[in-house]
Amino acid sequence: MRKVSTGFVYFFGALGGLLFGYDTGVISGAILFIQKQLHLGSWQQGWVVSAVLLGAVLGAAIIGPSSDRYGRKKLLLLSAIIFFIGALGSAFSPEFWTLIVSRIILGMAVGAASALIPTYLAELAPADKRGTVSSLFQLMVMTGILLAYITNYTFSGMYTGWRWMLGFAAIPAAILFLGGLILPESPRFLVKSGRDEEANAVLLNMNKGDKSAVDAELAQIQQQAAIKSGGWSELFSKFVRPSLVIGIGLAIFQQVMGCNTVLYYAPTIFTDVGFGVSAALLAHIGIGIFNVIVTAVAVAIMDKIDRTKMLIGGAIGMGVSLFIMSFAMKFSGESHAAAIICVLALTIYIAFFSATWGPVMWVMIGEVFPLNIRGLGNSFASVINWGANMIVSLTFPSLLDFFGTGSLFIGYGVLCFVSIWFVKKYVFETRNRSLEEIEATLREKDDEVENTVTTH
Repeated sequence: MRKVSTGFVYFFGALGGLLFGYDTGVISGAILFIQKQLHLGSWQQGWVVSAVLLGAVLGAAIIGPSSDRYGRKKLLLLSAIIFFIGALGSAFSPEFWTLIVSRIILGMAVGAASALIPTYLAELAPADKRGTVSSLFQLMVMTGILLAYITNYTFSGMYTGWRWMLGFAAIPAAILFLGGLILPESPRFLVKSGRDEEANAVLLNMNKGDKSAVDAELAQIQQQAAIKSGGWSELFSKFVRPSLVIGIGLAIFQQVMGCNTVLYYAPTIFTDVGFGVSAALLAHIGIGIFNVIVTAVAVAIMDKIDRTKMLIGGAIGMGVSLFIMSFAMKFSGESHAAAIICVLALTIYIAFFSATWGPVMWVMIGEVFPLNIRGLGNSFASVINWGANMIVSLTFPSLLDFFGTGSLFIGYGVLCFVSIWFVKKYVFETRNRSLEEIEATLREKDDEVENTVTTH
């Protein structure tokens, strides 16, 4: 293996997150122009926005598990190609159906990236840096969203601006492919494939030549890799159940707390409290910058604070912010002070999400599954996350009409506090533990259950 700097590996390993963020964020501005030029009805507009989510479910379901068979690196390169094709297909779409197909293709790459990248980064990083490295994915997602907001504003004055907005994603996709050619394969996958010497070289590179640490880690990986690769039956077995509960629970709660609805609603809140459209777009960029800064802080502290404490603290902050925002919304039409409080509460909510549930969910689903089904488990949790995202996004307009903004966001706030109960009851700590130690804990729990059953 050629020597590659760890910074290069982590940057390009996480770069798919930037495309993930960009392609999910750019449509909020582009749809304003698409619907006029392609003469779309409300149903068609909904499908243009949601097509990426449908593709993401497919991509996470199909491409994610394939990484256990073909390797993380090859599938990452395939994702870059799909990103490139989907971006250019969207930009040059002459009519509605071509655009939908292109957006679904793009979504498959987004879903694949969400399933692949947390696993790949978790398997490359040393245990004491794994939280920081894995959360780079979320930092890239937020950077991609910010880039989408800036691109939307930049091209908003052009008649064909939406084509440039959507097509711009082809540039980072090409960069990801070129950088991906130099990336190493995951050492866990290499050991599973009988390529121990290559795995040793990768681990030495990633651990900066610390031979004793590499020897210990390689021995653990070899022990776990000797276990036969599992499939769906093992994913749903008693042994894996604690990991599966964590993966499904975190994936659902991350969405039903209203993170995407609040982000989608942000421009509307700004216009409701008196901002013009242009000022609202600029304010949206401001929130995007704030988002990136807060996520960068989360990356820096990820391996210094327990994951469970971050999840609980984040849920409390998000829940309280939503309650304040809901209360302020009821009076924002009559009171300028209430409107300001509403915007501040929204910003604080986004800060808590970006610092905690945003990155921690992706870090943990890359950590908790055993090696022989890690790709499948991560993929399954990603499918659940995208499915929940799609349901929340599609039901939001109807729920908004039925309950109104104030009451609806109280509902999301209540779910924030329900998530605290879930974390305390079902989520075990993974910070500063090797992936093999986490897997050993699962086996110990399984043995305890078996012994209890036998005793009785």
